[in-house]
Amino acid sequence: MAMTPLLLKIATTFLLGGLVSLITITNPLSKIPLFLSLSANQPVGDALREARRACVYAFVMLSAALFAGVAILQLFGISYGALRIAGGITVAILGYRMLFGSGEPMVPAGRGSAFAFFPLAMPGIAGPGALATVIGVSTELAELGDPLQQAVGYTASVLSIALTCLALCWVLYSARWVSRLLGDEGINVVTRLTGFLLICIGIQFIGSGVRSFIAGA
Repeated sequence: MAMTPLLLKIATTFLLGGLVSLITITNPLSKIPLFLSLSANQPVGDALREARRACVYAFVMLSAALFAGVAILQLFGISYGALRIAGGITVAILGYRMLFGSGEPMVPAGRGSAFAFFPLAMPGIAGPGALATVIGVSTELAELGDPLQQAVGYTASVLSIALTCLALCWVLYSARWVSRLLGDEGINVVTRLTGFLLICIGIQFIGSGVRSFIAGA
């Protein structure tokens, strides 16, 4: 059955919106120094396997947050507006640190044979900002009244998570080449530009949360 213009708009909004937000907040290029540090003493094959597993773990965690986010909020009595405001503050703070600070939240970088889940997948990829973003998307999906619209929105959102994780996997696979191409200064420039975008996304989340919070008051 062909999609109606409304369903197509919902699919496009959640796919592109989720993809841009997640790519920006996970900042794949900023994971290169962490990955190279963690895999310094490993054969290339083992390092690539850990990168692949990390992206799978991140996909599972972010998808779980998407589907369970609303239930968790209801369990603790947290309103959608409050979540978006808190998530927006979190994202904006991370962006501020990337723009003016050290570049990324502090992540343990100890070398080890198995680092896919910790610290690469969490908190490296599926960190506080990414989880807050996904849960914020889940609140927007919950406010769609029609079950078919929700199904389309969830499908598009899961696809955006999958594409983000695929992009991260490609960057990690190409980490040594990208690191040589951009150098430390190039990665630093991208990180700071990404930080500015995160501040903008965080403020947008806060504005949306305030409107939702006032409407529900």
